[in-house]
Amino acid sequence: MSIDTAPTVSATSLDATSSAATRRDILRRLLMTLGPILVALVIAGCILLAVGVDPLAYYGYVLEKGLLSPLGIQQTLTRMAPLLFLAAGLIVAFRAGMWNLGGDGQFLLGAVTAAASAPVLVQILPAWLALVCSFLIAMAVAMIWSLVPALLRAYQGVNEIITTLMMTFLGTSLANVLVKLVFRDPGTTVPQTRTLPVEDRLPRLFDTTITSGLLLGLAAIIIVHLVMTRTAFGLKLRIVGANPRAAVHAGLGVPGLTIAVFAISAGLAGLAGAVDIIGVQGNVRADWNPAYGLAVIPAVFLARMNGFAAIGFVFLLSVLSIGGESAARRLGVPNHFTLVLVSIVLIVLALAEYVDHRYNQSRKA
Repeated sequence: MSIDTAPTVSATSLDATSSAATRRDILRRLLMTLGPILVALVIAGCILLAVGVDPLAYYGYVLEKGLLSPLGIQQTLTRMAPLLFLAAGLIVAFRAGMWNLGGDGQFLLGAVTAAASAPVLVQILPAWLALVCSFLIAMAVAMIWSLVPALLRAYQGVNEIITTLMMTFLGTSLANVLVKLVFRDPGTTVPQTRTLPVEDRLPRLFDTTITSGLLLGLAAIIIVHLVMTRTAFGLKLRIVGANPRAAVHAGLGVPGLTIAVFAISAGLAGLAGAVDIIGVQGNVRADWNPAYGLAVIPAVFLARMNGFAAIGFVFLLSVLSIGGESAARRLGVPNHFTLVLVSIVLIVLALAEYVDHRYNQSRKA
């Protein structure tokens, strides 16, 4: 009888050990995800205290405007539309082991070209076709703008962090030049592009102010997640990101895949700019730069490059963004304090990843 029960006891102990390890892994992931957010909120609160602002009042206004009020939640969901496209583009790049930090430049160039083309196209084409063409133009311009860092990375091995950041500065400057000199509306005193009529913009959802661009953004990030995790193309990109030398030995066309990654990531950033203009803004003013591209990076990292998880963190970022604007006006805090909070999250996340990596190494040793 003991011979029969021994395997059962052994299997039960193995199951218990496996279950405990799984629970520890889940707790570690939760700590690594939620911990940096909580620590960043505390640090940001200390900064607010240092400048004489009540952090509880600030966070209260953020929640009230960004989440709890009917108009605020609509604005939050609308703000998510371009952020989802940017997050989708970053997921493609990061999973392929590449850093596309040129999202802001690509975003602005896509926004400017969409703002310039849409008012002209709606006069000669059906509204839906004009918007589709504007989206495609914005995507194409952003993809072309990514060619320089893509080619340098693919054929010369130049670090794309440097080149994409440089292209961001050039892209934002070029976007301003285009608004002020090339696409400027002659009927206005303020330098801006022509305004797309409200009736020709993306339709609203369910008699609210929420743009239908939200659905496009959700579709984009879900499709990207499925492509990167369930298709052969996504597997090739992940192999390139994990080990480029192994990818070469496996016969993968690494230069071509590198260019494809930059093109897809930049194209999605260009679509983010287009959906913000065609769905919400209607035009682009000179010197306009919401700096969404860098703000989305912590959300993507917190989501561990998972598309479905990124939706939740983009929602959190939108709440902070919309609520932070309201809190800034009420309490006299600089309007860009949300970017300070996002930066703190990124720094704390990097430190947490470093500590976790050292801890895992010590356990293996």
